[in-house]
Amino acid sequence: MTHVVELEAKVRDITGKTSHKLAADGLVPAVLYGPKIETRSLSVDKREFDRLMQTATVGATLVELTVEGDDKSLDVIIKEVKRDELKGFVKHIDFWAVDMKQAMQTSVAITFVGSSEGERAGGTLMHSLREVRIEANPKDLPEHIEADISALNIGDSLTIADLVAPKGVTILEDPDAVLASVVAPMAEEELETTAAESAEVPEVGKESAGSEE
Repeated sequence: MTHVVELEAKVRDITGKTSHKLAADGLVPAVLYGPKIETRSLSVDKREFDRLMQTATVGATLVELTVEGDDKSLDVIIKEVKRDELKGFVKHIDFWAVDMKQAMQTSVAITFVGSSEGERAGGTLMHSLREVRIEANPKDLPEHIEADISALNIGDSLTIADLVAPKGVTILEDPDAVLASVVAPMAEEELETTAAESAEVPEVGKESAGSEE
């Protein structure tokens, strides 16, 4: 079962560029939306959200969100976190209300485990993907999916087909897509170029630098 955390929020009256005033009160602007609810502007306590993000994962952790004045809490995921480009503090949060009985699609991180045979022989491990698209009911969302690289020798690759999906989870990627491979030793310039070309962008849940609402 996915990790569940709790968070409180307040209805936000300040919107647009004036939302920077919230920072003086230690608050972060947020928006809540979903297919079966009305979009709402909210604010959350900055320290509480920072504390939550020490264990939560964007796009995968289920949040029990309580909005001040509401009779009951809502099941949501953190769909996007926008941070300041220079200082890194949270500028805006998107919450997506989920239906606990309906499957949803999102992206989760790949956690590579083990030490490959190829690396011990002098090869270099290259990562082609660091997250995968999945479909699952909210209660079955994993924080990550493990990929064991222990058996990889120089010239070997690990693909999507090699992953073991947790119970209730369907991996939506091409089974032949390469996750990681071990290559023969490369010059430093070649290694940097290859690593830059393998960068991936999150599909659903993501953290990004951008302007606030």
